[in-house]
Amino acid sequence: MTTETPLYLQGHLAPVPDEIEAVDLPVTGTLPPELTGRYLRNGPNPLPGQDPGHWFAGQGMLHGVRLREGRAEWYRNRWVRTGTMEGRAFLRPDGTFDRTAVVANTHVIEHGGRILALVENGFPYVVTPELDTVGPDDFRGRLTTAMTAHPKSDPVTGDLHFFGYGALPPYLTYHRLSAAGELVRSAEVPVAGPTMMHDFAITDRHAVFLDLPMTFRLQKGMPYGWDDTYGARLGVMPLDRPGEARWFEIEPCYVFHVGNAYEDAAGRIVLDAAHYTRDAIKAAWETIGPSPSGHTSAAAAAGVATLYRWTIDPAAGTVTQAQLSEEGLEFPTVDDARVGRANRYLYAVSDTEGILQHDAERGSVAAHGLGPDVVAGEAVFVPSGAPDRGEADGWLLSITTTRDGKASELLVLDATDVAGAPVARVTLPRGVPAGFHGSWIPDSDLPAERSENQDEDDR
Repeated sequence: MTTETPLYLQGHLAPVPDEIEAVDLPVTGTLPPELTGRYLRNGPNPLPGQDPGHWFAGQGMLHGVRLREGRAEWYRNRWVRTGTMEGRAFLRPDGTFDRTAVVANTHVIEHGGRILALVENGFPYVVTPELDTVGPDDFRGRLTTAMTAHPKSDPVTGDLHFFGYGALPPYLTYHRLSAAGELVRSAEVPVAGPTMMHDFAITDRHAVFLDLPMTFRLQKGMPYGWDDTYGARLGVMPLDRPGEARWFEIEPCYVFHVGNAYEDAAGRIVLDAAHYTRDAIKAAWETIGPSPSGHTSAAAAAGVATLYRWTIDPAAGTVTQAQLSEEGLEFPTVDDARVGRANRYLYAVSDTEGILQHDAERGSVAAHGLGPDVVAGEAVFVPSGAPDRGEADGWLLSITTTRDGKASELLVLDATDVAGAPVARVTLPRGVPAGFHGSWIPDSDLPAERSENQDEDDR
């Protein structure tokens, strides 16, 4: 690598050149037997010799670790085989997106017994439990927009709420899948223009949209940038009245990732998210973009988010904001059973502090430090199987990678003692590039695995 090599092709961000698999992975500590399933994580991994022009634009690659009954059975990595694998562009000259020729590189989830690789400018791609690509899915022709990489599953109904945004009208469209995976509702949500709406939130009764000043433009790499003239708003849409959003102006900022939202006893909507100031998002965008001139430690330090809370009072027509902590962080997550409901704990990743647990009840932060030479990936909460478990009864899973990109582990932490020693560490057979988002998918969520496990039990 030379000094002109972009940051997103160096060190712990550098792509791997091939697909491999390994079995019987070494484990330090003890893997809880309840962790029987797959931890899957998605992220950008450009094809050999390619420079996509921005970290966000690399070809998607899934990394998976199969755990069963206290063993780490396998690791494998596979590219998500989308149209760009054959050289097709995802952005047309007129500014529209080819939704079947994207890089599905942002998230991977399970819904309705199927595994979906996601990116916000295209259709979801179905993959097998062994990470092979089946192909794009438009839900029997009913999905006519892109699908966000950050859908929200209601823990009570099982419905999957999501949206699509685009560079041309309709700029924003809300969608809902049933628990079985059928697209049952779509509705346009009017907004002023084409913004990069990466994430959103739900409560038990509302969706909350973030209409923020990162707007569309034709340029190298990612076609979005900060717009001082656009303004910033939060939109509150009743889930039983799709398309009817009420908008609340806020101070200009940007949010890649929402932690959670809920409605309090007074009917106010509380939204927690990783907040970037104008200067912070511009510094972050340059640091991970095409210009090597921005790749300095000062730029990286300036381009960080902090945890903020917005409280929307529909009755008074007001919204207030407050900074909840000073730590720079990203990738906020919560227990999936608390999505849209009040949560005490929120987990996040810090470049300097490691893996964080924010305790809203105590107003405190616990950190699992990894040292200066190791980077943590998003921490995914996996609940214990106890029927009366507390909110933090479970584990956090994260792929960690050394800053030189040469070694990685699957880290398992006790979520009731985040600052304590790891429960287990699984040594992976290669360095895994830092990526975006992932999911724990228990065998019970996959029909084929349920059948296989039942057959073994019968034998």
